[in-house]
Amino acid sequence: MSIFLTGSTGYIGSYVAARLLDAGDRLSVLVRAGDRQKAAERLWQAWQLHFPDFEGFAERLRSQVDMYPGDVTLPHFGLDDAEYGRLVTTAESVVHVAATLNRRSEKSCMNVNLRGTLEVIQLARRARELHGLRRFSHVSTVAVAGHRSHEVVTEDRSIDWDRRDYDPYARTKKFSEHMVRELLDGVPIAIFRPSVVLGDSRRPETTQFDMVRAFAFLAGLPLLPFRPGDKIDIVPVDYVADAIATLHQKERPAHEIYHLSSGVDSETFVQLTDALSRAQGKREPVYAPSLEGLTSKTINALSSRAGKIGGLATLLKVFLPYLVWNTVFDNRRVAAEMGRRPAPFSQYCYPLLRFSRENNFSYKYREWPSDAAIEAAPAPATAAQDSRQ
Repeated sequence: MSIFLTGSTGYIGSYVAARLLDAGDRLSVLVRAGDRQKAAERLWQAWQLHFPDFEGFAERLRSQVDMYPGDVTLPHFGLDDAEYGRLVTTAESVVHVAATLNRRSEKSCMNVNLRGTLEVIQLARRARELHGLRRFSHVSTVAVAGHRSHEVVTEDRSIDWDRRDYDPYARTKKFSEHMVRELLDGVPIAIFRPSVVLGDSRRPETTQFDMVRAFAFLAGLPLLPFRPGDKIDIVPVDYVADAIATLHQKERPAHEIYHLSSGVDSETFVQLTDALSRAQGKREPVYAPSLEGLTSKTINALSSRAGKIGGLATLLKVFLPYLVWNTVFDNRRVAAEMGRRPAPFSQYCYPLLRFSRENNFSYKYREWPSDAAIEAAPAPATAAQDSRQ
């Protein structure tokens, strides 16, 4: 039996995979690839931040991982009947991380976040009917809370169906949560809502640069169009992954929904800029909140352009609501379960910024060794195969 993990090649998903593998768990991973070799190569790229030694990675793959090349949006994930049956038979629990964050494409969000989640739910229902399912953990987002301003939002008061959504990503993730609750009767579920996930509190290296690029741009400005006392809810990815893995494996989590966030401990703009200014030996920026409206209009206008300026504006457009709503997401549930709170962003923001700038906002991946061919661990036999032995 194994944990069925989706999104294992994504940023958060790779951290969850590493955390579960380090704990000795066996994983079944769905990888968007044409065959097993290409799936293994994708996993090597996604996981080498966590397992930098190729031989060590290869051993993990051989001993702890069952790969399923497929696509979360396809019926039965595009697997043949035997492979799909094997996945259903061996899934003792599910951690669903796969999602698209493409906030500009409603089509992409509908396909991956809704159709994909429905396919994962269908597998979970079949596994439950066949042998029972220990838990279904679903990774959502605090963005399901919609438009907010100057609030501390608790888990049970996040979703308000009469409230406007920010974008297709938030809307489809909200409906995904609804499907999980409505369609998985009798299955213990856990819903995790990360806030702004930015960096690793233990090390400066990262493979996710979209938000870092927007943060770096803002950090370089001498004037910021924000209120200096406003809070921004940022959480490190290592805390997010540790919480997901720990609570997924816990026999009886105390709650069904958790905000993976910094909550009321979230730092203000001025706390973050003070930390960065001290680290860089620079003057602190000037705050001009009266320019917030003009900044928003300018970013919206530039985001429709092609090229680097348009790309940066698009990133800032995504990031902007989290910067101006002065809203944080109560994290007392997860802090109590974990026995600790996430590290403050001010403690690790400068090493993250320095690494990103020095490496031109890219991670130096190592290629798959030309002389290496690898297969994951042989897939466990299905119940039907066992009966013939």
